[in-house]
Parts: sequence; C-alpha cells; structure tokens
Amino acid sequence: MTKAMRVYEHGGPEVLQWEDIELGDPGEGEVQIKHTAVGLNFIDCYQRSGLYPMDLPITLGAEGAGVIEALGPGVDDLTTGQRVAYAGGQIGSYSEARNILANVLVPIPDNIEDQTAAAMMLKGLTAHMLLFKCYAVQPGNTILMHAAAGGVGSIVCQWANAIGAIVIGTVGSKEKAKKAKANGCHHPVNYSTENFVERVKELTDGKGVPVVYDSIGLNTYDKSMDCLDMFGCLVSFGNASGPVPAIEPLTLMQKGSISLSRPTLFNYTSDPARRLAAASALFDVVSSGKVNIEIGQTFPLAETAAAHTALESRQTMGSTVLIP
Repeated sequence: MTKAMRVYEHGGPEVLQWEDIELGDPGEGEVQIKHTAVGLNFIDCYQRSGLYPMDLPITLGAEGAGVIEALGPGVDDLTTGQRVAYAGGQIGSYSEARNILANVLVPIPDNIEDQTAAAMMLKGLTAHMLLFKCYAVQPGNTILMHAAAGGVGSIVCQWANAIGAIVIGTVGSKEKAKKAKANGCHHPVNYSTENFVERVKELTDGKGVPVVYDSIGLNTYDKSMDCLDMFGCLVSFGNASGPVPAIEPLTLMQKGSISLSRPTLFNYTSDPARRLAAASALFDVVSSGKVNIEIGQTFPLAETAAAHTALESRQTMGSTVLIP
C-alpha cells in the first residue's frame, strides 16, 4: 500500500482526500518511482475545480522527482536507484509512489537536488516553450510578463534577462516587486497601485511590446492586448483569475493586427525529442547560475489542500514543493 491524494468530485481544496491505494508492479514500458518531491502548479487547481474537467476519481499532480525502485518489462535505458524527474503527460504525482511510463522521465543531473528538479520541471519547460516556441525572444526585445514573482514568472524573467531582453513584469505588492527585480525583471509594475498599460506605453515610447505572457486570464487579457505593438503576440497560458472569454478575430485586427497564442505544455512535451532538448536547455541554464530556482515554500504532501489554498489566494512566491 502507498498513500496518494485522490479527487472524487470537482470543487475546492476540501475535495482532496489523502488515502491508501494499491500499487502493483510496473507494466510494459513502465517504471515504479518513489517520489522525493512533488511540484505544485495552477493546472492542478484547474483540474481539481473542474475548470479543466477530468474523468474521476483521479490522482492529481503534473510533475515530480524521485528514485526508480523497479523496472517493468521492456525498460532497458534506466536503472533502479536512478534519480529522475518528469513534467506533463501522465498526471498522478500527488502520491508517495507510482508507476509511470519510462519514456516521460528525464535523468536528474548530479548537481541538481530533487526538490529543485520537482520545482523546475513544469515551470521551467513552460518558460522554455514561452521564450523559444510561442514567441522567440531576441536580445533587445522588451517583453511583458504577468505574475513576474510567481513560479513561471521568476524563471522567465531570469531566462529572458540572460537572453538579453528587457523585462517589464506585473506584480501585486511591493514585496513581490522586490522579488521580481531580484530575478531580472528590469521594470516591476505593481498593478494594485499603477496602471500597467500606461506604464508599458511609457517604457516603450508609446509603441507597446512585441509579446505579452499572460497567465492571469480574465482580469488582464483585454488590457494585455492594449500593451502590444503592431503585429504583437498575446500568449495566454493560464487562468488564475478565471478563463478568458471568446475573442473575435476582428478584435485582433482592431487591436493592431495582433495574434493570439493559447499553448499548453502537454502539447509541447508530447514529442520525446523536443522534451529532452527543452529539459537539457533548462538544466544547462540552471547549472550555469543564470537561472536560480526559488522554492518559496514547502508543504507536506498530506497537506496539499492548504497548499492549493495558498496558491489560489496569491499567498505564494516562487515555486511550491510538496514533500511526501
């Protein structure tokens, strides 16, 4: 028997149930992994609440790190005792141990700790997708990153800074503004006291930016479009304040012939070669010291409901890790 956080109905954090589950031997192409650290992400909350409906019952969790305890038939490129991490694809990391397809795992370099790996995989691969796929940020570009002090935002600010871009980032408090600044955000904008559209226009001599990365959703998407330069791109990759309503194509023309991207990491990492290349780039930039993975807070895995509450109420900074 092993423990897992199960969901039997959509709802608030109270629907999360910590209980015993049976864990059999790994099947064909699978390994059994004992988790040492589990990452917390907004998509977990969306799946729990029903914003992203799931077939129930289910064990949530999109990323984790741990040690391989057993190999299933057909697995010959991994070994027991090996440290591995994963993000995207098969959910179910809210567990002490699980069986998972071997081809979604990435070996953890010796110089990266398990908690760091669990905190960086989904957010770091998301940052890679945003910066190199959704819009290829170039040196000298000025970009706008919402939630600049959050898990993804902290990584994007540092990585974009390493590329040579100028980062404008929105935050909700003075404390978060300081945190964003420390992570390479050149111009933190406190949206509780400043109009971020006006500030972006001021910083860009009225032009706007070529790309806005928006994980807030409902409360920001319209103003995000107003921050774009002609033919700019709005990358909407989250719904922290609620889902974005339908946007008419004519609106994109009226806002300056802009484009809209709505990516998901699960599509980006569905190709094994692309996933490994992105993970390699992530490990390299973290190992170089150009990107620091901040674990702002940890919670016992058994107290995941409290972690969800903190995340949804914007009480967290950096990444949150759940400890089995």
